[in-house]
Amino acid sequence: MSNPRHPSIVCGLIGLGIQGSLTPAMHEQEGEAQGLRYVYNKIDLDPLGLGVDDLADLLTAAKRMGYSGLNITYPCKQAIIPLLDELSDEAAALNAVNTVVIKDGRLIGHNTDCSGFAEGFRRGLPGVKMDKAVRPGAGGAGAAVAHALLTLGVKQLTVFDIDPARAAEVATSLSARFGAGRCVAGTDLPQAMAETDGLINCTPTGMAKLPGLPLPAELIDGRIWVAEIVYFPLETELLRVARAKGCATLDGGGMAVFQAVGAFRHFTGLEPDADRMRAHFLSMVASKN
Repeated sequence: MSNPRHPSIVCGLIGLGIQGSLTPAMHEQEGEAQGLRYVYNKIDLDPLGLGVDDLADLLTAAKRMGYSGLNITYPCKQAIIPLLDELSDEAAALNAVNTVVIKDGRLIGHNTDCSGFAEGFRRGLPGVKMDKAVRPGAGGAGAAVAHALLTLGVKQLTVFDIDPARAAEVATSLSARFGAGRCVAGTDLPQAMAETDGLINCTPTGMAKLPGLPLPAELIDGRIWVAEIVYFPLETELLRVARAKGCATLDGGGMAVFQAVGAFRHFTGLEPDADRMRAHFLSMVASKN
């Protein structure tokens, strides 16, 4: 039964190929636990015959239908920005929006990927050494992860990518924001791994559809920490190898949960129970395996 003190909440997720997303269920169950009538719809562009050019119409429809907010995923995180009335500082810095709050007819863009990764990291790898970190993968959610790591205190982040120009572009952008030398484009992966305190995989390698390792196993030393952003499967080959070598590890579940925690807070104005949302997330992941 919904709590009469709180209005009903209607939200949605806009993106491509999102039928397997666990975010809607996390929101709805937490809403129910808090006594809300919480409806979270998947707005999957492909089955609807829509594309990024239809975002303006989707936003207009969401406002008309009384949505409290929308989560935004691939391929819309940048395309939606010109359509919004306001951006949070974090979304502006990342040039990416994954959460839109609809309030008084205005569209306000936020990014909870960065804060989500940071909170998961703080909880999952407390007290680890963070002077140097290596990040394979310069695209996608890696921007949010890089901002989080540099904000958390990594002194130098070295980025590698199959496209060296993309790695260089990321390094230049992050150094402009955080200071010269804080982020560099890597050229010698074995050397960087020999000197690093940690590794964060921001490539798609390790996903169920793309199994494997993002770098040779022999480059992973037991003295470092290793983190993933992939959460299906939760136990990637990289994490298995790292754990076998004695590394402290962090799976991708933390980022998935805490970005949802942040979005729930934006949509409802209420404080979600992060532990409850993580427990629900883990039960859903287990049921998919």
